[in-house]
Amino acid sequence: MSVLLEFAIFPTDKGDSVSKQVSQVIELIRESGISYQLTAMGTLIETDALPEALALVNRCYDVLAEDSERVYTTMTIDIQKNKHNRLKTKVEAIENKIGKVNK
Repeated sequence: MSVLLEFAIFPTDKGDSVSKQVSQVIELIRESGISYQLTAMGTLIETDALPEALALVNRCYDVLAEDSERVYTTMTIDIQKNKHNRLKTKVEAIENKIGKVNK
């Protein structure tokens, strides 16, 4: 099974720039060993099971909640049975048709 979860999470009470807080979240994700891809508007993760993905999002919330009164989160989830490594293969499928997509 492949669970792709795209999410954005940030505190709303820290002013215009929240890169300090988001960096803490990304560090936690990196150290988790879970496959991820950081984008300008959020982060994609891939796990083998939904509870594992949701647990990581919860841990990210816990990091921010320690020092924030309000945390905003959005999530999109795509679950497909009998698939793996879709974080990479979905991009490769497009690149096989049109070439590199990242500059």
